[in-house]
Amino acid sequence: MKVKTVKDYLARDISWMYFNRRILQEASRDNVPLLERLAFLGIYSNNLDEFFRVRVATQSRIAECEEKAAKADREESLSVLKSINRLNTEYSREFERTIRVLMDELRKENIYIINDSEADEEQLAYIRSFYRERLNGFVLPVRFSAIKHFDIEADDNIYLAVRLHKKGADKRKYEYGFLDLPVALCGRFVRLPDRDGKSYLMYLDDVIRCCLPFIFCGQEYESYEAYSFKFTRDAEMDIDNDMRNGVLQKISKGLKSRRKGEPLRVVYDAAMPGGLLKQLMKVLALDKLDTVLAGGRYHNHKDLMGFPDCGRKDLKYPVWTPLLKKEISEPEESFIAGIRKKDRFIHVPYHSFDSYIRVLQEAAISPDS
Repeated sequence: MKVKTVKDYLARDISWMYFNRRILQEASRDNVPLLERLAFLGIYSNNLDEFFRVRVATQSRIAECEEKAAKADREESLSVLKSINRLNTEYSREFERTIRVLMDELRKENIYIINDSEADEEQLAYIRSFYRERLNGFVLPVRFSAIKHFDIEADDNIYLAVRLHKKGADKRKYEYGFLDLPVALCGRFVRLPDRDGKSYLMYLDDVIRCCLPFIFCGQEYESYEAYSFKFTRDAEMDIDNDMRNGVLQKISKGLKSRRKGEPLRVVYDAAMPGGLLKQLMKVLALDKLDTVLAGGRYHNHKDLMGFPDCGRKDLKYPVWTPLLKKEISEPEESFIAGIRKKDRFIHVPYHSFDSYIRVLQEAAISPDS
């Protein structure tokens, strides 16, 4: 019998890329409800972010190790990183094709996602009112010239890089800045007033684009251009081996370090002007092994998991209410006492998780537990 060697197996991280693509392919299936297909795109994107934060970060550390004893591991990691970047580029194109198809399908269902150039005067008036009432004071631009590196900016946000031109200035002279979108404040999608049986939504990115004159009010700019980008940090935890710290302290310290890792991936709007892109890359300070990917107009697609249903429950899977077993809903005795008599079966999510909470509550107050 032939004994399998390491070469007969697919590298763990390459296998994961294939697995995540299966989630992407779910978004292309016609027999999956339309809004669920959007959710699969969000799951794919969210998975990919965490994969780069942890697994790609680990491979990059190995690939950059200069110890002679790590030569074989270093070469293997370089090969894996090359394959990951190739697959990521291929799947990104597939993702963009899929999302374009789904946007067309939404329009067939009278759900329209419009951008800043498609909004009419009535919709623009609503957007400006929305900005003044909900967002004013929460959108704070920063000039690229004012910072050296992205050291405190969160990598789970979406950012707009802005190119500004002042009245009377040289046509080739621009000012550059960036701002993060307050997604936590109002969500990624802003629902505009319905009209003629049609639902209208706008990415928060485009809401901010419509309101750039308000954000830079009084600065005498005559033109505003904004291009989205996102970046991912190295979030592989470094656990402190200091014996003076307890386990919880070490884990807490490790988790905090995840927010300060070096950027290792950036995805940006392919239409971003060269001068603005140069400013962005300067503050990101990426290494040669890091990932730089030109993408579409919008990023951080994990927000598609929370896409508004616009009242169209028919475009989602039916909601299944978890069952609450009779011995929980109509108890005749202690649930723990019942467990002692015979095994009890709970299958979440088909059974309510409240059953498990009930066991914990009883155990917490019972003197016999």
